[in-house]
Amino acid sequence: KPSSHCFILFLLCLFFPCFCAVPSSLLILTTCLFSPIYKRSPDMTKSPMTKSEQLLRIDDHDFTMRPAFGGPPIPVGVDVQVESLDTISEVDMDFTMTLYLRHYWKDERLSFPSTNNQSMTFDSRLVKKIWVPDMFFVHSKRSFIHDTTTDNVMLRVYPDGNVLYSLRVTVTAMCNMDLSRFPLDTQTCSLEIESYAYTDDDLMLYWKKGNESLNTDDRISLSQFLIQKFHTTTKLAFYSSTGWYNRLYIHFTLRRHIFFFLLQTYFPATLMVMLSWVSFWIDRRAVPARVPLGITTVLTMSTIITGVNASMPRVSYIKAVDIYLWVSFVFVFLSVIEYAAVNYLSTVQERKERKLRERLPCTCGIGNPDEMMIDPQITGYGSMDANTTGNYGIPENGGRQERMLAQVALNDPQITNQVKPSRGYVNIWIDTHAIDKYSRVVFPGAYIFFNIIYWSIYL
Repeated sequence: KPSSHCFILFLLCLFFPCFCAVPSSLLILTTCLFSPIYKRSPDMTKSPMTKSEQLLRIDDHDFTMRPAFGGPPIPVGVDVQVESLDTISEVDMDFTMTLYLRHYWKDERLSFPSTNNQSMTFDSRLVKKIWVPDMFFVHSKRSFIHDTTTDNVMLRVYPDGNVLYSLRVTVTAMCNMDLSRFPLDTQTCSLEIESYAYTDDDLMLYWKKGNESLNTDDRISLSQFLIQKFHTTTKLAFYSSTGWYNRLYIHFTLRRHIFFFLLQTYFPATLMVMLSWVSFWIDRRAVPARVPLGITTVLTMSTIITGVNASMPRVSYIKAVDIYLWVSFVFVFLSVIEYAAVNYLSTVQERKERKLRERLPCTCGIGNPDEMMIDPQITGYGSMDANTTGNYGIPENGGRQERMLAQVALNDPQITNQVKPSRGYVNIWIDTHAIDKYSRVVFPGAYIFFNIIYWSIYL
């Protein structure tokens, strides 16, 4: 092998100098020493330093340590520009926000000489070689730095060592919502920023310009919410294992738009309740008309309630929309119960009248029963013509004549002794139409009163 031959030749020259005086031996030794094959190859794993890195003296410092390590905490200012507020989810109790997060601090290790005081701007490649604050979003579910078309990271270094570090981030964070007033509610969500490793003894996190550190795009809008305001606060967070940390808060208040829910929930529910009142004006004997109307309104209200709850989290408390829908459902259900009561009383009434007619004598000798007057001692109605009593509760198939015949028959002492009690027909008769008449007033009045109370509380 060439390497072993050179080594042997080198030993011979070392112990026998006369051997190296031979020209051929000297030529072979020179070839071994200066041939590129035997030169030591450079370390290709170490990347060469750029001119900017040489200017910043990157290799001269240990950037795994924070600036001014062992001294006072390093102040790191933060400002945020909110680019968009993408989604607000009641089901997942979170929101998604895209923002520009900027950090400001001073690292004298990065200072460099400059004649015109001009800063240098770098991309994400230099960020990996120097110290940067280790910010993270508290209570975040997902977050990422945008990388189209390249990593959206910018580092700007000034000659005196001041550093600006900016990145574009999309974060999905938790937002605890109180839905007891849904959909007439106002929600306040917060995005929290904190250092992961450095306590307040090492890093002092603060808003660089107070409330002016938070800027928002005027074009930010949401389909279901009106953004009322943004503001910032600063607090200390304590962890029992590691200590106290500075925490920055971005608060924003959202008020829900009600018009969508008026069209999709409140108006349909109100119309179903009003539709159930139509049965009060339908003849009580029209069973095929009143029963399907009541069942249809009940099923429609059940569908509305199911649709609203399907898009909501399963909370353990009652929401404002639940109160309205369930009260409306009760009104619709009571309208069905009202017809059941009317139908039952009508059946009882007709059964009693049938028994009374079977007990009355033959009235074939009476010429014109309609012209006879009602005895006030028996009926209690006073002296009035039979036509003035109205048609409520009197069957159309000769019901009025049968009632008048019953009055005449009860005036006969012989028949009166047979028919008890003495008030006879009047006590037996029940005006079942009165339930429908009262329902026409009571149901709308009670529902209007409920709406007045409901909207005065939640608006």
